[in-house]
Amino acid sequence: MSSDHNEADRVPILDLVHVIRSKNSGPYELTFDIVFKDRSSYRLAVSSGIFTPELFARLYGIGADQVLNLVFFEEACAVKATIVRPIVSGDSGDTDVYGAQQHAPLLNIAVPVERTPRAGADVP
Repeated sequence: MSSDHNEADRVPILDLVHVIRSKNSGPYELTFDIVFKDRSSYRLAVSSGIFTPELFARLYGIGADQVLNLVFFEEACAVKATIVRPIVSGDSGDTDVYGAQQHAPLLNIAVPVERTPRAGADVP
C-alpha cells in the first residue's frame, strides 16, 4: 500500500476564497464573511468540518460559547460567523473601531482535504 494513501493534505484558504472580511455587528460583536470562489471550493471547505465554533474561539482567544452564530450559505458559497467582540468598539485599547481588520487570523486557515490515490497506487 502506498504510504501517502488517505493522508490529509491541506489547502490554503486563500486558494479557495474570493473574499474574507470582518466588520462590526454592533459595538459588542464582530462578523466574519468567507465567500468562496465557486461551489466546489465551498463544498470542499465545508465538508472538511474545519468551520466550527472551536476554530473561531481558538483564532480569537475567546470561549466557544462566545461564538454566537455560525451559518453556512450554500446559495452564496459563503460561511458567516459572529463572535463577541473581545474589546468593545471604541473602548480603551480598541485599535479597530470598525472591526474591518479583524479577519487576519482567518487568512492562515489550511483546509484539510482527502488526497485521492494516484493512478496505479495500491488501494486497500
